Amino acid sequence: WKDRSLSTRINDDWSPRPYMELFYPLVQNRSVRRAVVLMGPRRVGKTVMIHHTIKKLMCDGVDPKHICYFSVDHPLFTGMGLEHLLEFYQKAAGIDYTTTECFVFFDEIQYLKDWEKHLKVLVDIYPSIKCVVSGSAAAALHLKSNESGAGRFTDFLLPPLTFYEYIFLLNKEDLIEKKEISTYGTIRDFACSKIDDLNNEFINYINYGGYPEAILSGDIRADPGRFIKSDIIDKVLLRDLPSLYGIHDVQELNSLFSTLAYNSAGEVSLEELINKSNVSKNTIKKYIGYFEAAFLIRVVHRIDQNAKRFKRAHSFKVYLTNPSLRSALYSPVDSNDEDKAIGSMVETALFSQWFHSDVTTLRYARWDKGEIDLVNLKKNDQKVDWAVEVKWSDRYSRRLKELEHIIGFCHAHNLSDVMITTRTNHETQIYKSVKLKFIPTSIYCYVVGYNIIKLKMIHGLVE
Repeated sequence: WKDRSLSTRINDDWSPRPYMELFYPLVQNRSVRRAVVLMGPRRVGKTVMIHHTIKKLMCDGVDPKHICYFSVDHPLFTGMGLEHLLEFYQKAAGIDYTTTECFVFFDEIQYLKDWEKHLKVLVDIYPSIKCVVSGSAAAALHLKSNESGAGRFTDFLLPPLTFYEYIFLLNKEDLIEKKEISTYGTIRDFACSKIDDLNNEFINYINYGGYPEAILSGDIRADPGRFIKSDIIDKVLLRDLPSLYGIHDVQELNSLFSTLAYNSAGEVSLEELINKSNVSKNTIKKYIGYFEAAFLIRVVHRIDQNAKRFKRAHSFKVYLTNPSLRSALYSPVDSNDEDKAIGSMVETALFSQWFHSDVTTLRYARWDKGEIDLVNLKKNDQKVDWAVEVKWSDRYSRRLKELEHIIGFCHAHNLSDVMITTRTNHETQIYKSVKLKFIPTSIYCYVVGYNIIKLKMIHGLVE
């Protein structure tokens, strides 16, 4: 490990993301012979997490000579195989990697052709090496990892920042008091005496809070559009996806993504998209699949009042995985109800907290007389497990009759309670035998992000 100063500088400036608590045990674990594939969208902190991991390994007593880091996208390494790179490490450190336990990190692995085949060979032949690879071309990494790495690779998705992580990295956790913690470490009860301050941070999170660099750099916060659009969106749309899938009409791809981003949290139909873009149905379907594979969007399917999915569903909702993407393309939102974008971006932010969960089947319900924004189905029988209606207003706790469609849905599916998010109001009411739990959206998003990480830690230990 020669570039120790780089690792120290990055780690001193930036605190580790809470997802580090999930990632580090996978790197440490040698009981199962597997490489770790760290994937995720651009600029979410994968390289920084690797440096934090290296620093922690050294703090835990690992000899720095037994740790090696390569940035595979460096021009010097073009065309070289992984074993060729390991020969450089062996010469520089004087370590026989074939017999000595060591940790080897290959950053931006997608720049190496057939990387998955090279990596599988290393895992099979050299049990002494614990390999960790990362890359921003998340779609290709995930595809090739599944195709070639079955039983040899462990995928780890690092998502954009959750609202909990955003608050954590800004050292503002005092805005929420954790009144009761469960045996699993999750929040069961909480309080917030500074809801206006928390809401201000929530709006900032919506506008630029999905990326660690954006929240820690004053220059980026001053012009998030330039950073997010030019360094993230454009590189994915103009370089990553065209090179991965052989797309020739980049303008067509960019136009469709801009349309979907503008309508995040809104219902769209294939016919509508075809008419607006003059692109064929099959091409639009492929492009949407590419956007999902690149972790730019998530498609959520519609169910009816009986929780049945339509056999020929032409309408669906599209959510950005990170609300900051829309603000970068268009303009930041503010907290005023008059701003029509605030409602859809609040809903997008809430959905983006749940997208990191491995145990949810998210849908939305719409029928002739009503709609519910978020419905989770049980995996075993596809029955309704819970539901959330997303609002950025406090009026509904005083106008319960406007929630009749939600009450009817709860009665139809034997739900004893339902969550309704608000702007500042936090209370519980009983209406027609259904418990209505009103909770500020910002608190809800914080608690979901916090609890998902804690539950992932528990599930990881169990598995």
